[in-house]
Amino acid sequence: MSKDYYKVLGVEKKASKTEIKKAFHKLAHKYHPDKANGDETRFKEASEAYTVLSDDKKRAEYDTYGQAFGGNGGPQGGFGGFGQGAQGFDFDLGDIFGDIFGGGRSRVKRGSDISVDIEVSFAEAVFGVERKIVLTKNSTCSVCEGTGAKKGSEMETCSSCGGNGKIHETKQSFLGSFSTVRVCDRCQGKGKIPKEKCKECRGVGILKKQEKFEIKIPAGINNGEMIRLTGAGEAIPDGNPGDLYIKVYVKPHIVFKKQGSDLIMNLGVKLTDALLGAEYNIATLDGKIKVKIPKGVSHGEILRVKDKGVPISERRRGNLLITINIKLPNKLSGKAKKLIEELKGEGV
Repeated sequence: MSKDYYKVLGVEKKASKTEIKKAFHKLAHKYHPDKANGDETRFKEASEAYTVLSDDKKRAEYDTYGQAFGGNGGPQGGFGGFGQGAQGFDFDLGDIFGDIFGGGRSRVKRGSDISVDIEVSFAEAVFGVERKIVLTKNSTCSVCEGTGAKKGSEMETCSSCGGNGKIHETKQSFLGSFSTVRVCDRCQGKGKIPKEKCKECRGVGILKKQEKFEIKIPAGINNGEMIRLTGAGEAIPDGNPGDLYIKVYVKPHIVFKKQGSDLIMNLGVKLTDALLGAEYNIATLDGKIKVKIPKGVSHGEILRVKDKGVPISERRRGNLLITINIKLPNKLSGKAKKLIEELKGEGV
């Protein structure tokens, strides 16, 4: 009994050619024996299944004879000598294994990203602040500007790649010989190298040094938010630098909390002030203000003070929302008790 080719590729019997090709590509990349975790047996099985199911005539014959194809119930010999190791493939290996053997698209190299944490006060998070940080990282050489060459030095053809910037090699596989192409390590793909190297970076174009960064933390930032500085990460020769990510931690405030563009707080008010009205001095994040407590204010009622919240723009701010907590006395003097009893008699 031969294998179920549809199960080998993990597709349904009614799968289209495109679906079959995608399934094979996935398995081929996963199991190719030239990869570190490859599996030659699984790769051969997938190749055999694809060779049959990608060909309309072979697929029709296989569907007719089913899993017994090549046994006593059908024609002998299989397709293209699968019994002898699945030779004679008719698919485009360059299309399938481009990224394995160097035939794929070239990608621009990129340095690593850097992540740092910054802690700010609640007020700094509300109004915004600038912080300076110093990092030791791989940076572009300021003397040669990343070229690796001494200023004024002439360039000469790289002897390793002959000026092509790429090294062509022949790689052996059970499928045969394949040509591989890689970027020249000596000239980093440029094809030329300087006759005299930069003394500061020794011709690398990159060196480890301290750099200062000014971080502008915007007004209204939330705890845990990230700020990204594009290109401020690790630099690499002949590639793009990574990014710098700053994670902002906001210290909690003893009085205020942030709710969108509004600031919220609780205010304890005496019972008599709640009944008769009063004026309270409140220390906000940017100075003291007077808040008028209206007569007969209720417990839990919210008073709104405009433009004392989080800055929205240069001319606009959110509100300060004050939740009233009426404080009831734990003990009453004889006089106070008598007065309250009189109020009770009045139906208050």
